[in-house]
Amino acid sequence: MSKHALLSASSSHRWLNCPPSARLCERYEDKGSGFAAEGTDAHTLCEYKLKVALGICANDPISDLTHYNAEMEDCTNGYADYILELVETARQSCGDPIVLIEQRLDFSKYAEGGFGTGDCVLIADGTLHIVDYKHGQGVLVEAEDNPQMMLYALGALEIFDGIYDIDTVSMTIYQPRRENVSTHTVFKESLYQWAEEVLRPAAELAYAGDGNFKSSDWCRFCKAKHECRARAEHNLELARHDFKLPPLLEHDEIESILGKIDSLISWASDIKEYALQAAIGGKQWDGWKLVEGRSNRRYIDEATVVEAVTDAGFDPYERKLLGITAMSNLLGKKRFEEVLGGFIEKPQGKPTLVLDSDKRPAIQTAQQDFYEN
Repeated sequence: MSKHALLSASSSHRWLNCPPSARLCERYEDKGSGFAAEGTDAHTLCEYKLKVALGICANDPISDLTHYNAEMEDCTNGYADYILELVETARQSCGDPIVLIEQRLDFSKYAEGGFGTGDCVLIADGTLHIVDYKHGQGVLVEAEDNPQMMLYALGALEIFDGIYDIDTVSMTIYQPRRENVSTHTVFKESLYQWAEEVLRPAAELAYAGDGNFKSSDWCRFCKAKHECRARAEHNLELARHDFKLPPLLEHDEIESILGKIDSLISWASDIKEYALQAAIGGKQWDGWKLVEGRSNRRYIDEATVVEAVTDAGFDPYERKLLGITAMSNLLGKKRFEEVLGGFIEKPQGKPTLVLDSDKRPAIQTAQQDFYEN
């Protein structure tokens, strides 16, 4: 059996919005990444910590984890504590809540061959809880309107809705490295409605390789993002402005460009990286050549350097205070707060333009203050 479904929950944000990308990505090898491997290790540790906390026999996996460190230890402890708190709260109204760890969830009723794995599924007092651990810190993940979580919920309902009297579904993203715990609760009927009206039609197109290519933020993790013509055309729309200097653009043109700049930069970087790797593999690009980039000097053997400098009567080391992240990793989050919590400040961040949908509050400019006073 394939480890990953064609219409997987984890890639659903992409194939729901760009159905033909599902079949297109089949052509590409899954090379994985260091971030993915780190996330896998964190999930393995989460599973172990939660089983131990619930009194389930489990083997300690730490010696087999390549990316294990103090931060991962702290994050997974927090996850286990969060689930235990959820279980204890459930027990106040339900004597024996159902708790399932790393549960396979099949939603193939709506998406051909679709399945995923729920990190934690809890059923108590008419509510189905789905909790998903996210170890990544690059992208903030919200639970509201999150198709991956909705697919997990549908898979869990397929198993339990006929057994237990479930009215509502609570979906939670636990993302400790972003200090993010995002929960969204819906009635199960709204999930079934979404499944029939949105999920099923898009899944049928995706499975058949039909539909229209569409480029947006879901391209970030698409295997075909380097070569996708739809993505290229989407980003090259900026060329219609003829790259005029900003003062010569109308305000509505600037607003249109602002919404495309981040994806344009990401796309351009992906193209450069793809072209580089192809050239390293032997591809000849007209007008381009491979050259040796700039490099910095380095010691051949640090131990020998230390010995030579010490023998010469000098100290080869410099003392430098660890940065906050490194210090937190050294002490662990809880101990860090106990020891250094009173010595940390967070200066005001640099002003940044974001979409109105961003949850951060808007800041007042000096000109706005002038007109309001």
